Amino acid sequence: MPLVNVQIIENVFTPEQKKEIITKVTDAMLSIEGEALREVTWVKIDEVKEGNWGIGGHPLTAADVRRMQMAEA
Repeated sequence: MPLVNVQIIENVFTPEQKKEIITKVTDAMLSIEGEALREVTWVKIDEVKEGNWGIGGHPLTAADVRRMQMAEA
Protein backbone atom coordinates (compact mmCIF):
# COMPACT_ATOMS: atom_id res chain seq x y z
CA MET A 1 0.00 0.00 0.00
CA PRO A 2 2.23 2.80 -1.25
CA LEU A 3 2.02 6.47 -0.51
CA VAL A 4 3.70 8.50 -3.24
CA ASN A 5 4.54 12.06 -2.21
CA VAL A 6 4.95 14.54 -5.08
CA GLN A 7 6.40 17.95 -4.25
CA ILE A 8 5.80 20.86 -6.61
CA ILE A 9 6.27 24.62 -6.46
CA GLU A 10 3.02 26.41 -5.69
CA ASN A 11 1.24 28.31 -8.48
CA VAL A 12 2.81 26.24 -11.25
CA PHE A 13 0.20 23.55 -11.91
CA THR A 14 -3.53 24.01 -12.43
CA PRO A 15 -6.06 21.85 -10.55
CA GLU A 16 -6.55 19.87 -13.78
CA GLN A 17 -2.81 19.24 -14.09
CA LYS A 18 -2.62 18.11 -10.46
CA LYS A 19 -5.45 15.66 -11.13
CA GLU A 20 -3.49 14.37 -14.12
CA ILE A 21 -0.37 13.96 -11.94
CA ILE A 22 -2.37 11.92 -9.43
CA THR A 23 -3.91 9.75 -12.16
CA LYS A 24 -0.67 9.09 -14.02
CA VAL A 25 1.43 8.44 -10.91
CA THR A 26 -1.23 6.01 -9.69
CA ASP A 27 -1.23 4.25 -13.06
CA ALA A 28 2.57 4.01 -13.00
CA MET A 29 2.50 2.39 -9.56
CA LEU A 30 -0.23 -0.02 -10.62
CA SER A 31 1.84 -1.12 -13.61
CA ILE A 32 4.32 -2.42 -11.00
CA GLU A 33 2.13 -3.53 -8.10
CA GLY A 34 -0.98 -4.68 -9.95
CA GLU A 35 -4.46 -3.27 -10.51
CA ALA A 36 -5.86 -4.94 -7.39
CA LEU A 37 -4.09 -2.32 -5.26
CA ARG A 38 -5.67 0.73 -6.95
CA GLU A 39 -7.95 1.47 -3.99
CA VAL A 40 -5.03 1.54 -1.54
CA THR A 41 -2.51 3.46 -3.65
CA TRP A 42 -2.22 7.00 -2.34
CA VAL A 43 -0.71 9.97 -4.16
CA LYS A 44 -0.19 13.14 -2.15
CA ILE A 45 0.80 16.48 -3.66
CA ASP A 46 2.65 18.96 -1.46
CA GLU A 47 3.05 22.47 -2.78
CA VAL A 48 6.24 24.21 -1.70
CA LYS A 49 6.08 27.98 -1.34
CA GLU A 50 7.75 29.89 -4.16
CA GLY A 51 11.32 30.75 -3.25
CA ASN A 52 11.53 27.86 -0.75
CA TRP A 53 12.79 25.47 -3.41
CA GLY A 54 16.19 25.87 -4.94
CA ILE A 55 18.43 24.28 -7.53
CA GLY A 56 22.12 24.98 -7.83
CA GLY A 57 21.98 27.48 -4.98
CA HIS A 58 19.23 29.56 -6.60
CA PRO A 59 15.65 29.77 -5.27
CA LEU A 60 12.94 29.03 -7.83
CA THR A 61 9.61 30.75 -8.33
CA ALA A 62 6.61 29.78 -10.43
CA ALA A 63 7.77 32.33 -13.02
CA ASP A 64 11.15 30.57 -13.24
CA VAL A 65 9.44 27.24 -13.89
CA ARG A 66 7.19 28.80 -16.54
CA ARG A 67 10.27 30.22 -18.30
CA MET A 68 11.79 26.73 -18.32
CA GLN A 69 8.55 25.31 -19.74
CA MET A 70 8.51 27.93 -22.50
CA ALA A 71 12.16 27.27 -23.38
CA GLU A 72 11.35 23.59 -23.76
CA ALA A 73 8.43 24.26 -26.15
